[in-house]
Amino acid sequence: MSPILVRPVREQLEHDRIIRLLQAKWRRKYDVGINPGNEQNAPVGTGVAAIYPDVVLTSQERGHRLQGVIEVETGESVNHLEALAQWSHFSKLRAPFHLYVPGGMVDVARRLCEENQFHVNEIWSYHTVGDQIRFTLVHRSREVSASAPARARAAQPAPPPRRKQASRAPKTARKTAKKPARSRTRK
Repeated sequence: MSPILVRPVREQLEHDRIIRLLQAKWRRKYDVGINPGNEQNAPVGTGVAAIYPDVVLTSQERGHRLQGVIEVETGESVNHLEALAQWSHFSKLRAPFHLYVPGGMVDVARRLCEENQFHVNEIWSYHTVGDQIRFTLVHRSREVSASAPARARAAQPAPPPRRKQASRAPKTARKTAKKPARSRTRK
């Protein structure tokens, strides 16, 4: 449960709308589970240790391996308590952690992550233009950008194995390498 017990209604509606937009954005690439409002539909972990980020991205393959978690914050929820209660757990996961915050709260979110040493792979800002919500990438972890080319190389298929050609000795060497013929004399 979030330390923000009661989020203002307008902010809660905006929060849930952003979660649904992110679900639509990622559904082609991943199986997407969402936890809008107080719902607990898609856990990460099991039992008492289960946590409920706003968006859970899992692979579409048979194992449904965790591929990432997304936490959406509003103006009221970008604070020290929220960071300690939720961001700390999400940053310790082995999957990428993406944080979405309002445009005016980016510096506060960065400062909270740096002060508490939370590993956030990406921080996105969002703002409303008319009835649309626009997202902007404002921070990407150095480890992510440095390892992206390495992952891209690993994802490329390996070149087909080369067929070994039989090594042939030069013609002159073959002539001299012949074994002497046996004599066919009988006793």
